[in-house]
Amino acid sequence: MDIQGPQLREADRRRLVHPLVGMVILFSRNFETSAQLRQLCNEIHGLRDPPLLIGVDHEGGRVQRFRRSFTHIPPMAHFGQLWDHDVLEACRAALAAGYILGAELRAHGVDLTFAPVLDLDWGRSAVIGDRAFHADARVVTVLANQLGYGLALAGMSNCGKHFPGHGWAQADSHHALPVDERTIDQIVLADAAPYGWLGVGLDAVMLAHVVYPSVDPNPAGFSARWIQEILRKRLRFTGAVFSDDLSMQGARAAGDVVQAARAALAAGCDFAMVCNDEAAADRVLDELQWTSKPQFGKRFARLVPRTDVLGTDSLLQSDRYLGALRDLRPVVESASRAAAPPQSEARHA
Repeated sequence: MDIQGPQLREADRRRLVHPLVGMVILFSRNFETSAQLRQLCNEIHGLRDPPLLIGVDHEGGRVQRFRRSFTHIPPMAHFGQLWDHDVLEACRAALAAGYILGAELRAHGVDLTFAPVLDLDWGRSAVIGDRAFHADARVVTVLANQLGYGLALAGMSNCGKHFPGHGWAQADSHHALPVDERTIDQIVLADAAPYGWLGVGLDAVMLAHVVYPSVDPNPAGFSARWIQEILRKRLRFTGAVFSDDLSMQGARAAGDVVQAARAALAAGCDFAMVCNDEAAADRVLDELQWTSKPQFGKRFARLVPRTDVLGTDSLLQSDRYLGALRDLRPVVESASRAAAPPQSEARHA
């Protein structure tokens, strides 16, 4: 579930103590200042024992919900571009980015970021675009592994997305239902390959609201074949599985939000995500009946932060953090050069 603003309202508190709620996802609207975010996270954590987890889409690039007081991480495509020139420098920068992301979020009370993006850059999907590391699944795997290692150094788990791959389908699942007509072998041997290659280094996975007709007429997030047969059995994934946001248009293939939540959980999702619609959230909590699966506790535990938190003041004096900022610099400089207008335009401006 999400919340509506930078402070908890009574309606938010009422929802978040419901036993079916296991995580809160934050958005840009929930952030005003560094101190306000810490206070909000402290209050959310204090509502339950054990505490609710707090997550956020904080990938870097254009999907980075918090800006002020946070390091701007360049789009993942710039790490892939650096890889094409210097493999080891790209790995070092990706590790640094993961540590910075994780340490800064944890210093404010956030437990999990829904990253890294494991989609391949086929040059077809505008909604993915520069969020993808590279077109080569092997490069995506190595750079994502480095970013995940950086998150782990900060004590934070990772969540790869959007399984089995959103890079080929052109439609944006926020507004339409994308379709990927390729064969199962084309998809599994390329787009889904990083999910297998990352092995136990992958803590969680978020499903794509994309239909792959050669495998299942349902979008992947509502498909037991994708989740249980391919992801869990064939690729041997053991972590938590998240649906993508059930308020997105791509989820309407499964019916209304309550039907979609039931379908996602029945297919094998551990978490059904409901955002940006308070009435829908209330309907799900009122109408959904679900008993926890035997493995859910273990999967949930893998998402809980694993090390002590460095406060923001301590973080700014940490040798590891300052070193990570230096290691990130080649990608930051590359991104700045790519964003700068040509010299003639700059002079004119």
